[in-house]
Amino acid sequence: MKEIGEAVSARLSASLPASWEVPDTLRQAMDYSLMAGGKRLRPLLVVAAAEALGGNREAALSVACAVEMIHTYSLIHDDLPALDNDDFRRGKPTNHKVFGEAMAILAGDGLLTHAFYRVVQASREHGIPAAAALSIVEELSRYAGPGGMVGGQVADMQGEQGVTDLKQLRYIHEHKTGDLIVFSAKAGGHIAAGSTEQLEALERYGRALGHAFQIQDDILDLIGDESKLGKKTQSDVKQQKVTYPYFIGIDASRSEVDRLTREAKEAVQDGKVPHPQRLLEIADMLLRRDH
Repeated sequence: MKEIGEAVSARLSASLPASWEVPDTLRQAMDYSLMAGGKRLRPLLVVAAAEALGGNREAALSVACAVEMIHTYSLIHDDLPALDNDDFRRGKPTNHKVFGEAMAILAGDGLLTHAFYRVVQASREHGIPAAAALSIVEELSRYAGPGGMVGGQVADMQGEQGVTDLKQLRYIHEHKTGDLIVFSAKAGGHIAAGSTEQLEALERYGRALGHAFQIQDDILDLIGDESKLGKKTQSDVKQQKVTYPYFIGIDASRSEVDRLTREAKEAVQDGKVPHPQRLLEIADMLLRRDH
């Protein structure tokens, strides 16, 4: 898994427009956040899901870079003063602290739109069939857009004014965090020409994994090690955000992470996925993570 993360990182910077194609400061701002490190979970899932169905790793790596661009854009915008107003991300000053708010907004915009260009380029370079490429673009638009990640971010922002039940909180988790994780698993499936049954199994896997991931984030925000997280803890408390630990406590939240992890693993074990081992390892890795 480390090897895939390094392969993605090596390809990411080269996937951005050359400095002579765009204003140099814009490229620097895009590159600053894109290359800041992180778990590379979403790219990892694209590659792991493709290989679980016998797909092309090179094609998966190129699409994986596009997913990471969209994830990074969302983090840049999420950190802005108008939203979470964070000073640090992955142990470094946030984008707007280095380049200013206007450039941070534009860097996020650049990463978002360039991601779709990369998907189309990857399809041409690696012979992804047109129908599969269309499905990838369609689903990326859906899962990252107003009915997906952006809608979840809005619900999260409004949730600061008072989430009153777990159903509302689950909606936020499903869309703000989970949808891009679901997309990543399914994109790998499309690259490998997965069957309807296999794609449905990957969707169930991604949905359970994404929910578990966000609950674990809520737990770590309360009790995690700031030096490992690369950002301040207790941010949810300071912003008066309602989380799973707030509703049901830390112990019950940990039990829910365990249950969802089992659910994710069962989805690919029962869904005619021929080589699920790496997907199972990812689920276990996220269960044990401390950052």
